[in-house]
Amino acid sequence: MTALTLSTAGAATLRADALVVGVAKGPKGPIVAAGAEAVDKAFDGKLAGVLEALGASGAEGEITKLPAPAGLKVPVVLAVGLGSVPEKDESFDEEVLRRAAGAAARALHGNKKAAFALPLEDASAVTAVAEGALLGAYAFTAYQGGENRARKETKGTGPKQPLAEVALLGAKPRDKEHKAAVERAAVVATEVNVARDLVNTPPNDLTPEAFAAVASAAAKENGIKVQVLDEKALIKGGYGGIMGVGKGSENLPRLVKLTYTHPKAEKTLAFVGKGITYDSGGISLKPAGHNETMKCDMAGAAAVFASVVAAAKLGLKVNVTGWLALAENMPSGSATKPGDVLRMYSGKTVEVLNTDAEGRLVLGDALTKASEDNPDAIVDVATLTGAMVLALGDRTFGIMANDDAFRTSIHEIAEEVGESSWPMPLPAELRKTMDSPTADIANMGVRMGGGLVAGLFLQEFVGEGITWAHLDIAGPAFHEGAPHGYTPKGGTGSAVRTLVRLAERTATGDLG
Repeated sequence: MTALTLSTAGAATLRADALVVGVAKGPKGPIVAAGAEAVDKAFDGKLAGVLEALGASGAEGEITKLPAPAGLKVPVVLAVGLGSVPEKDESFDEEVLRRAAGAAARALHGNKKAAFALPLEDASAVTAVAEGALLGAYAFTAYQGGENRARKETKGTGPKQPLAEVALLGAKPRDKEHKAAVERAAVVATEVNVARDLVNTPPNDLTPEAFAAVASAAAKENGIKVQVLDEKALIKGGYGGIMGVGKGSENLPRLVKLTYTHPKAEKTLAFVGKGITYDSGGISLKPAGHNETMKCDMAGAAAVFASVVAAAKLGLKVNVTGWLALAENMPSGSATKPGDVLRMYSGKTVEVLNTDAEGRLVLGDALTKASEDNPDAIVDVATLTGAMVLALGDRTFGIMANDDAFRTSIHEIAEEVGESSWPMPLPAELRKTMDSPTADIANMGVRMGGGLVAGLFLQEFVGEGITWAHLDIAGPAFHEGAPHGYTPKGGTGSAVRTLVRLAERTATGDLG
């Protein structure tokens, strides 16, 4: 993890490999943002003109590197675009700062230390820049450079490592709010990156059993109670959904319960995550071209795991229980077949019409189990449907809920922390399309509105009277395009920041 410090040094005196400044898009060209005054002075007040001559406009995420002049202790100045200059008496949006810091950190991979002199008007801006820098300074290199390691070559070989240290200039190390902002950002970014690592880990190494072991180890390190149900306990307990999905694989399923409690907590949240460590589609095999990224189908469980650990590290005054429904969906002689009927943990029977609609089956069991504790609210997180990607694209997750106010609160929280989301309905008429002549319900309904149908299926397994929301993160959980802002290629850690903020607001009683 990249080190993060608050520095009292001035931009002109700090020694580092690079100095990051902000540049905004003004009506007549680029404008140097607050925080870079000393740097501009070193350029004789002509930094904006130099940047413009180099083609910089100040557009969001734009990166321009230039050699530092005499008077600075760094060899390179990196200017990152912040977009349009804010209106009078307004500050740069937190997400703009977060993305800018992330883009700068990504551009500095391979360096040891960089100083960030971006606008830091308050503690919220400190949090945004700190988070952005730590999230941008991420790379998954665990499986790269193997040949070099075999030859015991290290210096100058292998992939570029992330920026090792970030020094924030302009923040106040002795200010309690600034210090707390940096400490929180470090915890949240660390856990987002843990979730990313899990999503990026190849499925031959991250089996349900291996994921459960990772969760157990982290739980014990952070004072979190852990319970793991293996295949024998799942069969004995009647978890027909989880076992029905996982029985076709040699890597059998697990249900993991993580319990963080605070002695002064007045509320309890339950987070439930879909953890399909690899999804072949089962007997309803996915077509060619749709299998290559299916290691990411456990991103919901990764988000839940990371969020519970973050809540524990932050010492939030709220009880948080995480449920990881872990299985590998594979075709074999023992796999569930289309037409089979599964008896879920709730006792409800499900006719399986499509074995590739497996996430809702493992979540159904986990939701019923989570409901037994009668939490104040349940939130499930899942890469559940391609239909949600078609509806909202690959950067926005959908939110469904059995309570409109709760759905609105989660949407507001997600937007607040910089995660794009959108409220979605649960149309009652779609429920009828899952009627089965054989079982209580089928795991498929009409194709149109498939993401909403999946949400209606999950609602069937939520305990009566319990507030519930469903986050379908199928779009933003795994990024296949070029990196942007603080978002890397591959696993993104989607929904972690939303769940952590939900826990924080629940702890303080500031929830809708």
